[in-house]
Amino acid sequence: MKKVVFHQFGKPSDILAVEELPKPSPNTDEVLIKVIASPINPSDIMFVQNLYGIRPHLPSGAGFEGVGIVESFGENVKIPIGTRVSFTGIGTWAEYVLTNHRTLIPVPEAMTDDVAAQLFVNPFTAVAMVEESGVKSGEWLMITAAASALGKMVIQICKMRGIKTIGTVRHNEHTEDLKSLGVDEVVNTSEENLPKKVQHITKYEGVKAVLECVGGHTASEAVKCISRGGLMLIYGSLSLQDPQVNVGLMIFKELTLRGFWLTDWMRRVDTNTRQRVSQEVINLLVTGQVQIPVEAVYGLDEIKKAVSHAEASGRWGKVLLKP
Repeated sequence: MKKVVFHQFGKPSDILAVEELPKPSPNTDEVLIKVIASPINPSDIMFVQNLYGIRPHLPSGAGFEGVGIVESFGENVKIPIGTRVSFTGIGTWAEYVLTNHRTLIPVPEAMTDDVAAQLFVNPFTAVAMVEESGVKSGEWLMITAAASALGKMVIQICKMRGIKTIGTVRHNEHTEDLKSLGVDEVVNTSEENLPKKVQHITKYEGVKAVLECVGGHTASEAVKCISRGGLMLIYGSLSLQDPQVNVGLMIFKELTLRGFWLTDWMRRVDTNTRQRVSQEVINLLVTGQVQIPVEAVYGLDEIKKAVSHAEASGRWGKVLLKP
């Protein structure tokens, strides 16, 4: 079988390669999945560079999620062969992948492969972070890098919940697209002073929470936009730069800055919460209330071109790999 593999850390387009490997066999709790499609997410790119919370064991496969068909399984697994499932694991950029049966989510017939391939990482993160933010209907929430796939999902979820949103961008061509999804205000951080613009928009109240994934100067400025007692959830660092935070601002406005990692959130919350969020995500995607567009599809042999496309600025949709 073909599988994308890397033997050292570095820039994905430089180090990723396709290798021919034996098809694996499932152990007791495992399922062998024939992969239909798998997205390229920022977390995948960080993993290849050894910048993610899960560290690779070299040589390693890449890719964390996808959709596929159950081909075989271990003795502790009871799921019909041929079932189409969303799954998570390490090394999903391959023709076949092994994963624990507990990661599987059966996919409804009404859900397309392109949507099912993206079922877990971004949609679960979006719903979970909106809940964790504590922002209520009528209050303001800000999303940095709002034109990202996850940012667009957050905007749509907030619109349905009556939460007012401010999205940051670096390119004006994204503004109309975000407006069509329901964002209330867009701030171009390359042209405008973010704190001043947010104060004007919110009538000097500030935003209740910020969902932040850029880091560096953008994150530093975003902290200044938070209202007293507000929260910043940090779930990424696209700039690979640490923000500079005004400690006095944190003290006297009683601000909270904390990280968000879906893996730990799934471990931390109770079973009822996980099931409720899962059902909400599936319903939002099946009914089309939340759109997750695909911009391009590549084969495994085109992996270098695919990751370069995924890392390019100005994208409007997800890049998928289809073996």
